[in-house]
Amino acid sequence: MFESLSGKLEKAFKNLKGQGSISEINVASTVKDIRRALVDADVNYKVAKEVTDKIKEEALGRNVLVSVSPGQLLVKITNEELTRLMGGERKEIDVQGDPAVVLISGLQGSGKTTFSGKLANMLKSQGRQVLLTACDIYRPAAIDQLKVLGEQVGVEVYAEPENKNAIEIANNAIEYAKKVGKKIVIVDTAGRLAVDEQMMNEIEALKNALKPKETLFVVDSMTGQDAVNTAKTFNERLDFDGVVLTKLDGDTRGGAALSIRTVVEKPIKFISTGEKMEAIDAFYPDRMANRILGMGDVVSLVEKAQQAFDEEETRKLNKKIRQNKFDFDDFLSQLDQIKKMGNMKDLLGMIPGMGKALKGIDVDDDSFKPIEAIIKSMTPKERANPEVINGSRRKRIAAGSGTSIQEVNNLMKQFEQMRKMMKAMNKMGGKRAMANLAGMAGRR
Repeated sequence: MFESLSGKLEKAFKNLKGQGSISEINVASTVKDIRRALVDADVNYKVAKEVTDKIKEEALGRNVLVSVSPGQLLVKITNEELTRLMGGERKEIDVQGDPAVVLISGLQGSGKTTFSGKLANMLKSQGRQVLLTACDIYRPAAIDQLKVLGEQVGVEVYAEPENKNAIEIANNAIEYAKKVGKKIVIVDTAGRLAVDEQMMNEIEALKNALKPKETLFVVDSMTGQDAVNTAKTFNERLDFDGVVLTKLDGDTRGGAALSIRTVVEKPIKFISTGEKMEAIDAFYPDRMANRILGMGDVVSLVEKAQQAFDEEETRKLNKKIRQNKFDFDDFLSQLDQIKKMGNMKDLLGMIPGMGKALKGIDVDDDSFKPIEAIIKSMTPKERANPEVINGSRRKRIAAGSGTSIQEVNNLMKQFEQMRKMMKAMNKMGGKRAMANLAGMAGRR
């Protein structure tokens, strides 16, 4: 996420490395590079100029402390300005009501239906009663897709396949929700083009009829500045409450995220990466600024871990660690928990300094496959008692998993190291396991 922009900003700050003080000359040169990096990342030029002018003004107006280098000061100022640019603070979604209606709008192919499933999953994990409603009456597979996603996350889907009146379907869904005690109704609508007047009239009429608590505009980040222009057009018609940026894990330059808030004056409320139902994050401008500048995002990483790791399972795991009984079955269980947390490279990039270390390195969700193959080639006895795995067993495991004996040996060695560390730090439980497992995947 934002890898290209992060790299260019880092390069820009290097101009001040070794400089003893802030001057108009060295700041002007660095600010010019920052502006170029933002524009290359597809940030609106006017927005990029406004931000960099503010950075320059702030930099020249501050004295550099003895303990702070000019480069560090400019990073801090840039961080503050990027945070301000993206909204300053987190804006929560309003789901108070009986039921609260959340209307999902956006262009064709922006990822509305997938986001609807992800949002339902997130709200359900918070203990809320959610109903998904299929109001895309044009795309043949839309209803089926929403039903599949609903089944995947355990959320009921209301649909009327034969009905071609979106307002009627939505109103019927709200009545049904009241009857069965659902407190939130997420309405997935048809994708539409901003130039299609009939379709725009329909979504406008839908909003007026439903009076939703939240109207969210879902936009594909890969469309760059087009995303910003489309958001502006939709906002003029719908006056939506917030923006959702999807496909941030794709080949996107990130400019939409940085300039959409300024152009439409509406907050970004969620970001979405990948197809997994857990791959959704609340948008925090300060945390995103940290990630763009390579500072990591430990708070979000911890929150993801807390959501993914089952408390009861963690208690059981702690007990096994204290008794030094952590085995390969537990190891597999921890792998599954980590995979629920989202894109592997994004997760590792949340650790301060890791973004730079991972530059140019391909870390994907297949990183754990060789490890899983080796463990699944073990017998139940071997998984429960790793100490019985001798040379001949390792040879058999390597052949069964399609890996080399060296890879099996490496895994056994790393597993033993982790086992000892986990015993010594049992208070950290599953979260310590997560950190070590991530490291093991990165070393393969």
